[in-house]
Amino acid sequence: MNHPHRPDVSSELSGYALGALAVLLFSFTEPMTRLAVPDLGATVVGLGRGLVAALIAGAVLVIRREPIPPRRYWPVFFRVALGVTIGFPMLTSLALQHLPASHGAVVTGIQPAGTAVFAALMAAERPPRAFWLAVSLGVVSILVFATVQGAGRPQLADLLLVLAMVASTFGHVEAARIARDLGGWRVISWTLIVAAPLLAVPVGIAVARNGLHADAASWLAFVEMALFSAYLGFFPWYRGMTRAGIARVGQLQLAQPVLSLVWAVLLLHEQIDVWTVLASLVVIGSVALTRRAWRPSVVGGADRRVRPGGEGDAAFGSRADTAVRPSE
Repeated sequence: MNHPHRPDVSSELSGYALGALAVLLFSFTEPMTRLAVPDLGATVVGLGRGLVAALIAGAVLVIRREPIPPRRYWPVFFRVALGVTIGFPMLTSLALQHLPASHGAVVTGIQPAGTAVFAALMAAERPPRAFWLAVSLGVVSILVFATVQGAGRPQLADLLLVLAMVASTFGHVEAARIARDLGGWRVISWTLIVAAPLLAVPVGIAVARNGLHADAASWLAFVEMALFSAYLGFFPWYRGMTRAGIARVGQLQLAQPVLSLVWAVLLLHEQIDVWTVLASLVVIGSVALTRRAWRPSVVGGADRRVRPGGEGDAAFGSRADTAVRPSE
C-alpha cells in the first residue's frame, strides 16, 4: 500500500524537535515574568515586551517584503492582539506581582483545554460528554488549588490568572481562523504590528512616571520574553507542526507546566509543595483527556500535516501552518 504523502522519519523527528524547542522557550514565561515584575513593573513587563517584539516583527516583515494583508483580516488581528498581546501578558504580570511563578504555571496550564472550549463555542460544535467532564476536572482542580494556597479562599490574583487564560484562549481561536490563509507566523507578526500603537501609550506613561531601574537579571528576563515568549518562539512551533503534524506536536504542550515549575525552583528558588505538584498533574491529565475526547475543527484536523509554501517559507512555515498555540 502506497503512502505518497507520508513524511519521512527525519522530517517527523525534526518536527518534534522544533515543537519541543518552542515549548521549552514558552515555559520560561511565568518564571521570567515573576523575576522582572518587581523591578520593571507590570505595565513594562506585560506590555513592553510586546512593543519590543513588534519592532522585531516589523523588521522581519520588511526584510521578507511581505505584502500588507487584505483589509478583512485587520479586525481579527485587533481581536488577537487584545487577547494574546495585551490581555494575557498584562493580566499575568499583575497576578505574578503577588503569586509565585509556580502558582501561575499551574493555573494557566489548563489553557489548551480552554482554547478547545472557545473553539467549540465559536464553531457551534457539540463536544462529547467526556470532553466536558475532563474540562470540569481541570477547573475544579484549579479552584481547589487556589483555595488551599489562599488559606481557605482564592485570591484576586487567581482571578487575574483566569482572566488572562480566557483572554489568551479567545485570541488563539481568533488567530486560528485566519492562520490557514496567512500562516501562523504571519498572523502573530501582523498582530504585533497592530498592537504596537496600543502598547506604546501605557508603556510610555509607565516609563515617564517610574523610570527604568532594574538589575541585570530583570533585564535579561525581559529580553527573553520580548524575543521568545512574545514572538520568535512561534517560529519553531508552527514549523514543527508543518513537519510532524498539528495533533502530535500539540501534545508537547503537556510538558510546559512541568518545565515552568522546574524553572521556578532552579531560577527563583521557589518552594514547591505537594499541593502544587498534585494540582499540576491533575491539570495536565485533564488537558490530555480533553484532547483525547475531542479535537475542534477550528484548530485543525486530528493529525493534519501541511507542506511548506515554497523556498521562501522554508524557515518560517507554510501559509497553512495553523492551529494550536501554546501559552506565551
